Amino acid sequence: MTEESTKTYCYRHPETETALRCNRCGNYICPKCARRTPTGYRCPDCIREQQKVFDTARWYDPITGFFTAAILAGIAGALFNLVGGFGFGFFLFFIIFAAGAGAGTVIAEAVRTVVGKRRSKILFTAATAGVVFGGLIANLHILLVVLFTGNLGSLLGLLWPGIFIFLAASATYVRLSGIQLGR
Repeated sequence: MTEESTKTYCYRHPETETALRCNRCGNYICPKCARRTPTGYRCPDCIREQQKVFDTARWYDPITGFFTAAILAGIAGALFNLVGGFGFGFFLFFIIFAAGAGAGTVIAEAVRTVVGKRRSKILFTAATAGVVFGGLIANLHILLVVLFTGNLGSLLGLLWPGIFIFLAASATYVRLSGIQLGR
């Protein structure tokens, strides 16, 4: 009879027996509920509560982040088009990677400064969308040529700027969100 009294059950799934506890609140949690963190396992309620601490953005920060990123990406895209027009051949590939990652990092730091280092997943997404929008605006002339002339060969001219925009947007998101790729 003492065995029956020592059994513990998940606080969210009372039919599931478990010995695992949340390292923050101490509630028993089953493997379905357990969320692994660097410090141990936590229950979904503690995870949700902790995420609220990191969401510090004000209502206007995503708008500000979008426009800041769009303007800077438009400038970077125009500069890239200017430099890319010189035709570096094979070295253009390396220039694109360096310029895309560098531009994304500069844009992310500018957005972070403008919004006062506040954080939010919506802010990160809005800034990334701003980079894509600004990059596309900088290459609008190529899109217009394709649309109005029907020359699909000109569409190939979007390949290098497209790679540049992808790299800049990726670098912006990774830098703002704090994703660490080296772990």
